[in-house]
Amino acid sequence: MDDSDKISTTRSTQVYEELRSLLLSGSFEPNTRLTEADLTRMFTVSRGTIRPVLVRLAHEGYVTSEANRGVRTRSFSVEDAADILEARETLEAALAGKAAERATDAEIEELRRTLTEMEQAQQRGDQQAYSAGNRRFHQQVKHAAHQHTLAQAYDTLLYPLVMRQYRDLTARHPRGGSLQEHQAIFLAIVTRNPPAAEAAMRHHVGSARQALLLNHAANGSPRD
Repeated sequence: MDDSDKISTTRSTQVYEELRSLLLSGSFEPNTRLTEADLTRMFTVSRGTIRPVLVRLAHEGYVTSEANRGVRTRSFSVEDAADILEARETLEAALAGKAAERATDAEIEELRRTLTEMEQAQQRGDQQAYSAGNRRFHQQVKHAAHQHTLAQAYDTLLYPLVMRQYRDLTARHPRGGSLQEHQAIFLAIVTRNPPAAEAAMRHHVGSARQALLLNHAANGSPRD
């Protein structure tokens, strides 16, 4: 591979990471068409760089690619969304159990700091800061589990995309009980109680899943 090929491969990887991050952040509505022309302008690259990126994202499930419809961001049926949320519940419960076994003292302190920041954010009504702390807390539990296979499976879930489509932005946030559920997870981890950590995480993620799908049932069809 010569230098020009290496540069092209590196840029393609960068574009993949950037576009994937945009998809996961909810920057695009579900079922949004992604054209090569628009993406080449957005990332200032050639179509030859964009095409393998879109192929990879389609293979991993972030976008769909169909004849006569082009490439579009994913749109999930209620059944698909429920399956993904159920899988997340199972995987995160297992990760929490492993974190209770394997978390280092430093990792427990990181969780403690994040939980404190979430408590402070809730007290001052800062929904954005609470959400950021919530995401960080779950990532920290995953890392503290030191279980690569479970973490890898968790990372393939398209949960952020499901949330982008189904979350009711008019609903109370954070959800009632959310902070207490995180506190229960932390307590089980810090006391090195794997069964309690698994149960607390399963309850937390299961409650979020039920709230999400109940909100959908109350509000009718999802956005597309």
